[in-house]
Amino acid sequence: MTAMLRDVLAAIIVFGGYSLGMAILWVVLQAPDVGLTEAAVGAGVMTVLFLVTIARTTRMTGLEVTTVDVNWSAAVLCVVFVFAVLATVPALPAVGAGPEANPAFGEVSSYYIENAYDDTHVENVVTAVLVAYRGFDTFGEATVVFAAGVAVLTVLRREVFE
Repeated sequence: MTAMLRDVLAAIIVFGGYSLGMAILWVVLQAPDVGLTEAAVGAGVMTVLFLVTIARTTRMTGLEVTTVDVNWSAAVLCVVFVFAVLATVPALPAVGAGPEANPAFGEVSSYYIENAYDDTHVENVVTAVLVAYRGFDTFGEATVVFAAGVAVLTVLRREVFE
């Protein structure tokens, strides 16, 4: 929906609403940490960053409003992608199904809990998973957060970290 809107402010509002809806969905799916992150980053920080960005740019007036032709091949590709993602929904455990249906309590988690110290010599299992087992992923996430911080500072025109 956001990509179809021609007005930037309307697109930002729809994006913020979508992020807020996703945050609520994550809470309903019993992932409050992900929901809180989505609400803070998606609906909060990104929406404010976008609003500040358009407030600092000039808006051209007096232009003729024209319609944009829809790229039907891209639209069909998006619909196919959505259905491919939705095809994975039956593999998810039912909401409230209990710990036996939750993949977080499966073989991988048991392996981490039993072998984290022997493999990494780190006493905290969460730290061992984030730094040793998922080190590249954590580094990627840190890089994204750093890039977002640089973008915010660039938009706000601050040149030093305070």
